[in-house]
Amino acid sequence: MPRFRRVTRTAAALASATVLLATAAACGGSDSDSADSGASGSGSKETSAASSAFPVTIDHKFGSTTIKSEPKRIVTVGLTDQDAVLALGKVPVGTTEWLGGYKGAIGPWAADKLNGADAPTVLKDTGTGPQVEKIAALKPDLILSVYGGITKEQYTSLSKFAPVVAQPKEYNDYGVPWQKQTELIGKALGKSDEAAAAVKDTEGKIAAAVAEHPEFKGKNALMATPYEGMFVFGSQDPRSRLLTDLGFSLPADLDKVIGDQFGANISKERTDLLDQDAIVWIVSDVAKDSAKLHKDASYKGLKVVSEGREVFVNETSDYGSAVSFGTVLSLPYEIERLVPQLVAAVDGKPDTKVEQPAA
Repeated sequence: MPRFRRVTRTAAALASATVLLATAAACGGSDSDSADSGASGSGSKETSAASSAFPVTIDHKFGSTTIKSEPKRIVTVGLTDQDAVLALGKVPVGTTEWLGGYKGAIGPWAADKLNGADAPTVLKDTGTGPQVEKIAALKPDLILSVYGGITKEQYTSLSKFAPVVAQPKEYNDYGVPWQKQTELIGKALGKSDEAAAAVKDTEGKIAAAVAEHPEFKGKNALMATPYEGMFVFGSQDPRSRLLTDLGFSLPADLDKVIGDQFGANISKERTDLLDQDAIVWIVSDVAKDSAKLHKDASYKGLKVVSEGREVFVNETSDYGSAVSFGTVLSLPYEIERLVPQLVAAVDGKPDTKVEQPAA
């Protein structure tokens, strides 16, 4: 499959997903759904431990969903939910493509988790929201939209075919932390212990980076992309959460400026938000986009530029996709590449070049 080039940048991909998911046709349903796992499918056989975890009820934005028995045919509508499923030893029968154009929508940081199984069927949003008929044809016994933004109507429509776990109500759409995402999916799969272990392992890798780089603590950082001007990611976005997990602080009034969403464009009057100890730019072409930014009168004069504190991430690379995914599986892959760039950006030496990762 050829690499999928985003028509616009990462922010556009999420913004487009939010809009497109709002148009699926409504059908009958209820706020609490349950279904037996009657379809045969791939994955490990039910164990007594897994069986004892069911039935399980999960609360979400549209009420609650009850899963009666261990799911075997899982479809992920959430844009990154497949990583948590794979981390817990299951292979979805269907995934939703977002970034990268990978076979099965499985990034290189997660490919080994297939363990020889066939890659999932990839579902694409054609402009009318989730492909309900194609999802139904996969005969799912569980549909996951944890890292997602489906509407109540779409939730009701999808619930005709299988239990649906929608995004948690306590976070913005596309704002669930990766730990909570993994925990909820682990609960839905009857693998809560495995989910806790996976979270602990990835948190351990983040903690190791923090211990190795105490210079991050007390410094401010921001994630942004030059989409239709300057688009900044808020505190509930996975990209920003990694910065704070590494010890950085976000600009104090960031969320006040962007409102109740994962990110937003800022006005020329608020480019002060960009003048941090480090800024991570997610761009489609490092050379062209950095040059364009450095010609912008409202940006080029900031100290973050003159003091060499910029980090550029090529969003069309595997690394760039990992940065946007921000999952239990992609974070270790991302950390190996991002941390050295951040070290160079905050070393206090303007002449230090922030190098691109070798791969």
